Amino acid sequence: MKSVLLPTDFSENSWNAIEYALEYLKDKPCVFYLLHVNTLSHSILNDPTYRDSTNVIEEVYTKPSKVQLLKLMKRISKVSNNKAHRFYSIVDNGFFIDVIRNQIIDKQIDLIVMGTKGASGLKKIIIGSNAGDVIVKVKCTTLIVPENAKYQTIEEIAFPTDFSSFNNFKTLNPLMDVIEEYGAKLSFLHVNKKNTELNIEQHRNKELLEDFFNGFDYDFYFLSNKRLEDAVQCFTESRAVDMIAMVAKNLNYFQQLLFNTRVENISYHTEIPFLVLHETT
Repeated sequence: MKSVLLPTDFSENSWNAIEYALEYLKDKPCVFYLLHVNTLSHSILNDPTYRDSTNVIEEVYTKPSKVQLLKLMKRISKVSNNKAHRFYSIVDNGFFIDVIRNQIIDKQIDLIVMGTKGASGLKKIIIGSNAGDVIVKVKCTTLIVPENAKYQTIEEIAFPTDFSSFNNFKTLNPLMDVIEEYGAKLSFLHVNKKNTELNIEQHRNKELLEDFFNGFDYDFYFLSNKRLEDAVQCFTESRAVDMIAMVAKNLNYFQQLLFNTRVENISYHTEIPFLVLHETT
């Protein structure tokens, strides 16, 4: 049975991620952990008044969150009666990433599913700070569900890659699981600024990917573009891609696709889920 962590701040973005997760995993026996984190500041955590009085924290933070989670559980029950799904609610107080890491260990989490709002404000940040921290700092397979993403059968997955080396190909197992589950096509997408050939190491890693996904439906696409995000936008639009998968260690790609502030005419970040893969030890 798969253990799934659903962080929620009770926003409509997080609800959208929950709805997506219920559909995405509808054929899988799952235990869902609805988690709300009350992010307490350093000043509060170090204040003896709060630190020594659990009643204060309980009244001010924990109880209201439990009420909200109860409402959320009722909302879920109205849209899903899947007998293969079980739900538990958790309220924790502390620093967001620390809480997430602790829950992953404690509940043996296989997958995190969380929402993000997309570009907004003066800086037009593509990925919200909490989601951004999770995919960079937490070593657990994570599905980021943008605000406008609605579940549909996964028929094609885009995998942007520079053919950098993998320390452990087990990193790709969650991606293979999705391909097997949905019979999806895997489209490797390599983008370079000039029409340059792959070097020896890149050729070797491409061949390793071919061996790893032998027997599955996959193809390689090579595009030339000065901006990776423009190339991915063009590719996802032209092929109606349902999901984008990436390896978290490839920070160069992440920064360009998810953290770049130049998001004009870029829509994939608000419509297509990102499956973030982490190297396992």
